[in-house]
Amino acid sequence: MPQTDSATTTTPSTSKPPSRAWAVVLTACAGQFLVVLDVSVVNVALPSMRSDLGLSAAGLQWVISAYGIAFAGFMLLGGRAADLYGRKAMFLLGLGLFTAASVAGGLAQEGWQLVAGRAAQGLGAAVLSPATLTLVTGAVAAGPARTRAIATWTAVGAAGGAAGGFVGGLLVDLFSWRWVLLVNVPVGVLVLAGAVFALRESRTGTGRRLDLPGAVLVTAGLAVLAYGIVQTEAAGWTDPATVLTLLGGLVLLAVFVAVEARTAAPLMPLKLFRTRAVSAANVGIMLCGSSSFGMWFFMTTYAQSVLDYSPLQAGLALVPSSLSVILGSKAAPRLMPAVGARNLAATGALIGAAGFAWQSTMTVDGGFLTTILGPGVLMMAGIGLATTPLATLATSSAAPGDAGLVSGLVNTSRTMGGALGLAILSTLATAVTGPAATPAALTAGYAAAFRVSTAVLVGAALLMLIWLPRATTARAR
Repeated sequence: MPQTDSATTTTPSTSKPPSRAWAVVLTACAGQFLVVLDVSVVNVALPSMRSDLGLSAAGLQWVISAYGIAFAGFMLLGGRAADLYGRKAMFLLGLGLFTAASVAGGLAQEGWQLVAGRAAQGLGAAVLSPATLTLVTGAVAAGPARTRAIATWTAVGAAGGAAGGFVGGLLVDLFSWRWVLLVNVPVGVLVLAGAVFALRESRTGTGRRLDLPGAVLVTAGLAVLAYGIVQTEAAGWTDPATVLTLLGGLVLLAVFVAVEARTAAPLMPLKLFRTRAVSAANVGIMLCGSSSFGMWFFMTTYAQSVLDYSPLQAGLALVPSSLSVILGSKAAPRLMPAVGARNLAATGALIGAAGFAWQSTMTVDGGFLTTILGPGVLMMAGIGLATTPLATLATSSAAPGDAGLVSGLVNTSRTMGGALGLAILSTLATAVTGPAATPAALTAGYAAAFRVSTAVLVGAALLMLIWLPRATTARAR
């Protein structure tokens, strides 16, 4: 089991964590909220960015893509760095870089400056995010208390992604597009100040050296693969440049695996994937992420492009869905002892699939209750119920020296799954919509994407039942 963080005292698994442990959990969750929020918060600000900075369509895409590529590409490196150099140190470094990059992006006067700021934000997020989950699992002793802490981390992260549209719309309406980035500054400074006092340093890789060849290969491979994925929206999957980029990323990752198999102190010990809980849970998280990221994008677009909602109205319409993913995540620890982590994860995926199937019946003149509220709540409650037990299974199976790495792997799985799922679903929706982007054609495209997401989640539920270990014991095989 992961060893307890030095910030806490050892606590029986049946007792509540001490107040200091919850201070660590809340500080880590605040950092994770900022990271996930910035995946989606800029979406509603893109038109204002374009008119203010004279961005092209490709430039607008890079405002989104630069963050995601840097985030996904450096995540595993950030996770291992937390193990080797200290979780608190990496949390502070990542949050400091993220906050400084938010200033640079918010004050940008040229398009390239904004894109560079977003890329630096993504790099800071990749250092920060793995440390947040490792701090959470290290602060609370194994057992129900740790599961509740992981549920809080999951809920806060999901809420960050869900709140992006609402927060972005509110800031653009009240102030300007610059505040979707500048709002991170006062929050980041407050969290940094809290982290200095709430966190204590812990590391488990003393004496080990960073596997530099492995770090370069996996970072380059993930970054190139992420770049290829985001390019599919503009160029399509069959474009030669897209195909070569995707193949290049896969080749780099294959070389990374070969190098890791022969390295004495690898960045990614391949033995991790022989642990069923780690490998199966990460695949499940990737599949859930591929559906949930697309849900927020398509629902926001549907509300604005088809139902004529304003950006703020669209954000408000998705607030119930945001609350439902929090409730699902927080309900999971209470249900896991009764039904088991594996069964709860599969049940959550099936509930989410039911919501996606309902959403696929959307119409051009749909009402709020039946085309946004009902299916949205069902989709996100199911995702919340599924993700908490999956994250718990993955992290509880990690050896102490690999806790940060496994945390980085969980975040990478969710991020890469979301990027890949969104690219595939966007391509599908565009193909169904066709050249005439009328409300009826857009609705048909979005509905097709939701039908595919339904099938993905049903497949994920079956995979969980077959592959995940029956028991929730640590390091289950």
